[in-house]
Amino acid sequence: IADEVAKLCYERFSQLPRRGKPEPGREWTLLAAVLQITLAMEVVSLGTGTKCIGQTAMSPTGDVLNDSHAEVIARRGCIRYLIQELHGAVSGRGSSVFCAADERGKWKLRPRVSFLLFTSHTPCGDASIIPMTDSQPQPCPPVTSVKGLEQTDGGGDLKRKAEESGEERISKQPHLEETAETKEEDRGDTEQYIHRTGAKCVPGGPADPLQPGVGYHSPGVLRVKPGRGEPTLSLSCSDKMARWGVLGFQGALLSHYLQEALYFSTVVVGKCPYDQEVMQRALVTRCACVSDLPAGFAVRPPELLQATLEFPFSQAQTELQHQAGQGRISPCGAAISWCNVTEQPLDVTANGYKHGVTKKALGTAKARSLLCKSELFHSFLSLVSATDPSALPDSLRKAELQTYWDYKQASQSYQQAWQQLRSQAFPLWPRSDRNLLLFH
Repeated sequence: IADEVAKLCYERFSQLPRRGKPEPGREWTLLAAVLQITLAMEVVSLGTGTKCIGQTAMSPTGDVLNDSHAEVIARRGCIRYLIQELHGAVSGRGSSVFCAADERGKWKLRPRVSFLLFTSHTPCGDASIIPMTDSQPQPCPPVTSVKGLEQTDGGGDLKRKAEESGEERISKQPHLEETAETKEEDRGDTEQYIHRTGAKCVPGGPADPLQPGVGYHSPGVLRVKPGRGEPTLSLSCSDKMARWGVLGFQGALLSHYLQEALYFSTVVVGKCPYDQEVMQRALVTRCACVSDLPAGFAVRPPELLQATLEFPFSQAQTELQHQAGQGRISPCGAAISWCNVTEQPLDVTANGYKHGVTKKALGTAKARSLLCKSELFHSFLSLVSATDPSALPDSLRKAELQTYWDYKQASQSYQQAWQQLRSQAFPLWPRSDRNLLLFH
């Protein structure tokens, strides 16, 4: 089944238009997808991307896409698809995904419908800290330290150059930073070396010891993704996927409409450096003991599988296809989202905004990704408007709901589940800045 899943995802990607795709032999990217399983398997959302915006670029109006890693893009595209399916359900047109549940205004998955997550590479963060048995590259290349620049305001171009030169070094030496301890690799004991992640430990917890070999990283800790020379507030994909195994992947807003959270039954990883035990630790074990969850939530770890098929635009494949004179190999700057919706299924972004928008258009609707908080919120509000007042879920019957923050907080069961998960498994998970969530 794992190879069948990978093949479906790679074929779906190959059918998309050229825009936003990596330049063969010079650029690489990561791919992820959500598949709906009924009698057959179908890709309902696909994402590519490797980038994240720094915390200073985050927007109080919700119009920037903060995290453009493939797994996050695929999940956000799936939210667009689920909103469309709920529209069909509440309007009486029907849905292939949802049927009415017992509680007023609530829906549940139809029998024999499930969802699977595919990712072409091991998720960045904890799942990537694996014993080195070959020389394949990492999903989240370590960003070269830019000491002295991080403290300066501005300096964006300097930071960019420093980080890009870091990427260049990674592409020539894909599996390790060139340090004294790594040069001893010819001793033949490759198990003492690990694939490293560029994701940094969250503040307030253990730091990475940075010791030679396996002592370089602290395993099992929460991490934030590296940005272009400045810190981001985006948690690693390993952390986000572990969270989805308890809270579901539907998020707080859709939880208003769902009697039970939605979980991935399976996670399939493409051909890449992979360790089953490490994946189990990162995605399952860290949350395995969470208890006292509200009705509709449970610890639902996915089955973990690996395919034998490699993504043609992976870093390793790009290095194999690289020709002299093509320039240095680098991660593709664009992120692609495709999802199975009738209106505007394709969304291509760069730096958190629509790909190709002019500076003049920034801050206007034209520049917004269809996956940014603001756009998903407005899609959700149109679902609320389309719902007959007599069929509204109880949690949406409050007059004072106005902002994105209000609607998320009003999803009480979801917030209770998140509180339990946070206190029992992830006490150091950074809290969102409320001022970035008060938009309408």
